[in-house]
Amino acid sequence: MRLLATLLLLSAIAAQVASPAACADSVPSAGAGGVRIKDIARVQGARDNQLVGYGLIVGLEGTGDSAQVPFTNQAVRNLVTRFGTRPDITDEIKTKNAATVIVTATLPPFVKPGDRIDVTVSSLADARSLQGGVLLQTPLLGADGEIYAVAQGAVSIGGFAAAGAGAEVSKNHPTVGRIPAGALVEASVPSTLSAGGILALSLHNPDYASAVAVASAINRALAAPAVPQDPATVIVSIPAPFEGRPTEFLAAIGRLAVPVDAPARVVINERTGTIVVGGPVTISPVAVAHGSLTVEIHTTAAVYQPPPLSRGETVVVPEGAVTAREETAVIAPLGTATVDDLVRSLNALHATPRDLIAILQAIKEAGALHAEMEVL
Repeated sequence: MRLLATLLLLSAIAAQVASPAACADSVPSAGAGGVRIKDIARVQGARDNQLVGYGLIVGLEGTGDSAQVPFTNQAVRNLVTRFGTRPDITDEIKTKNAATVIVTATLPPFVKPGDRIDVTVSSLADARSLQGGVLLQTPLLGADGEIYAVAQGAVSIGGFAAAGAGAEVSKNHPTVGRIPAGALVEASVPSTLSAGGILALSLHNPDYASAVAVASAINRALAAPAVPQDPATVIVSIPAPFEGRPTEFLAAIGRLAVPVDAPARVVINERTGTIVVGGPVTISPVAVAHGSLTVEIHTTAAVYQPPPLSRGETVVVPEGAVTAREETAVIAPLGTATVDDLVRSLNALHATPRDLIAILQAIKEAGALHAEMEVL
């Protein structure tokens, strides 16, 4: 009896070890030493699809399309005729309370009929505002011309527009709005996770080192053959414990932590003076001199009094003074340093962000800045 109980216990332990759920639970999760694979990669075959439609918004307070827009007039006439209104009456329709719009949406993977997705509506003609409008039933088509969703609902623009006698005020963009959960999915798009027991992972930011790190982590933690095909793709074979269960296998892969090798890149936004430095950006030995010219113009009022007992009048004459001052900031030659060292040196000289942008661009042209530079 004791021998039988021991055999049953060993059988239960063996079954638990061989089950995919047990393997998945034993996978180490992401910690402080890396980033989860699910955050830096996606599975090929599971992708979004874009939808578009042509619709009509009604209920506007005189801010819709003007009477000179022929397709809006035609859309309104087709609508009321569909519901039994006589054609001769439709000739008197005014479209100030209606507007034609383009409706766009993104169909996520794995959605099913009956699910809801958000939609965006954009004015197509000369409507001044979509505030308070309601989108009528609009079919949304995919690139293949098939209907995948139907949109309808009240439009939220997150702003306003108002006009009066010679004055106008607006906030945000009143001719573009959203309908949260405004489209009902009518058909789903087939998504394939694996083909012949093979998965393909696509990295969001292609990088040789990151692709190798992902493949190594999968091989080490799950004993699954993984090969980096290129900087953006890792091919993974589903192991025997997960055969026929790609969802559980992908869940186990997604929790793995890998180090991410970020490229050395400097992103500059000249409009706002914003600088973002990513990765180990280094600077070779270089000497920097940055000069700035300051011009000041002062205008003062000089009062001239006429001589006593004369018939002159007091005169106020504006007098201008122009001064120019050039200040030059010289930074000592830098050894191999990072952009952080350069920024600290410039901050000590009270340099503005635009001065820093000009200096970084000059260092890049001199070949001393070892990073990609992107100007927005």
